[in-house]
Amino acid sequence: MVDVTGFRNAMAMLGGAVSVITTDGPSGRFGFTASAVCSVTDSPPTLLVCMNRTSASNVHFKNNGVLCVNVLAGTHQDVSGAFANRNISMEERFASADWSVLKSGSPAMDDALVNFDCCIAQVHEIGSHSIFYCEIQEIKQGAAEDGLVYFNRAYHKLCEGSKALR
Repeated sequence: MVDVTGFRNAMAMLGGAVSVITTDGPSGRFGFTASAVCSVTDSPPTLLVCMNRTSASNVHFKNNGVLCVNVLAGTHQDVSGAFANRNISMEERFASADWSVLKSGSPAMDDALVNFDCCIAQVHEIGSHSIFYCEIQEIKQGAAEDGLVYFNRAYHKLCEGSKALR
């Protein structure tokens, strides 16, 4: 078996786009920062989102049954930090950006690179995480600009024009 520290160190070398995942509904408005988001299939258009099962927000995402994946631009490090900080209230997190509502009712960040508004179709529990399989109901494309990636335990801007990390 691979040891946990070795696995985490190796996974730090697998860069990922940074997104803020949001929900709203009967269970309330919640959000968290994630880099574990990827496409599953285009028929029907489906993403997967991984969330720690011990997160206080986990049950609220399940109860609401909807979420929005807000893909962050290179200028959104502060928003990512706010939604990753367990010591900041949900009100303070949401105050870090401007929001609209799409089809699902989940908050969609106004200046995200793209918003994927979804219904949670299935949830699988694997080890420490819940895997949400999310059928996309609506996509709102933002302005093309630098993307934000997390690699080697640090934020980096992905330059749209040069395709290089800064």
